[in-house]
Amino acid sequence: MEKIKVEQHGFTAFLWFAGWLFTIGFLGLPLGKAILAVVLWPYYIGMAVASISGR
Repeated sequence: MEKIKVEQHGFTAFLWFAGWLFTIGFLGLPLGKAILAVVLWPYYIGMAVASISGR
């Protein structure tokens, strides 16, 4: 009986991590908000863009 080994290399995880780091750097978030940005970084970016565009 053969064993099949499946490996997954998630590029999505790298993009998520890069987005999180970008959010912290771009917005200059303090530690508490930076930790929340792990999950909410699209929200923080959206709020920043909305404030720039005047919406």
